[in-house]
Amino acid sequence: MKTILITGSTDGIGKLAASKLAKDGNQILLHGRNSEKLRKTILEIKEVSGNNKIDGFISDLSNFESIKKMILQISESVSKVDVLINNAGVFKSNVQLNKDGLDLRFVVNYLAPYLLTNGLLPLLEKSSSPRVINLSSAAQSTVSIEGLRGNKLLSEQEAYAQSKLALTKWSFYLSQKLTFLNVIAVNPGSLLNTKMVQEAYGQFWSSADKGASILYDLAVSDAYKESTGQYFDNDKGHFSEAHSDAYKQEKIKRLITETEEILNA
Repeated sequence: MKTILITGSTDGIGKLAASKLAKDGNQILLHGRNSEKLRKTILEIKEVSGNNKIDGFISDLSNFESIKKMILQISESVSKVDVLINNAGVFKSNVQLNKDGLDLRFVVNYLAPYLLTNGLLPLLEKSSSPRVINLSSAAQSTVSIEGLRGNKLLSEQEAYAQSKLALTKWSFYLSQKLTFLNVIAVNPGSLLNTKMVQEAYGQFWSSADKGASILYDLAVSDAYKESTGQYFDNDKGHFSEAHSDAYKQEKIKRLITETEEILNA
């Protein structure tokens, strides 16, 4: 039995992946922003999976203090985390910036996973084979440091694609820095039938189950136990090349330095 934390798991592919993993008898830690929605999701997954080892945590991933609070709550609730799936993401939003004046897409899609993963390292270290699965995207574009810092206003599309490349670059960095961790970045599939995609584009190409299935496989299948530091492109169905910037050590180093400055400000 594994202890698996999935962010953004009250709907979409996060919720579907949680159900699949719960059916195997794993301990599932759900995350959501809305307490009522989270409560209903816990009950629903318990019912469909026949598994009572389902817990939930509330956090607003656009708020660093809220993330730190969740890290403490999780650390007090479980003795280890075997798999962390950084699934939560945002594209469209009524609010462009968080309370610190940072673009919401950079915060939720990149800075939140960065902060959460680093905060949970003591629990991941207690696992015999810890994995971190980071939800990237086919949309990746060169990161504007001024955009990351909130000094330059970006369009939703720009900020989203840049945040996903930032996440991918950091995934590769983390896999090299912490060799005990199996870190995989994944594009779960383009235009899947999820709320986020419908809000952003008003259409979809594939079922949400396509994304949930690859998250399930990457989380627990032995086929991926030696796959750290790679990018899985589910549009192609195999590991592939990410954006060229993801392999440029100088750009990665600059990103990490800037990220640490932002989070420690």
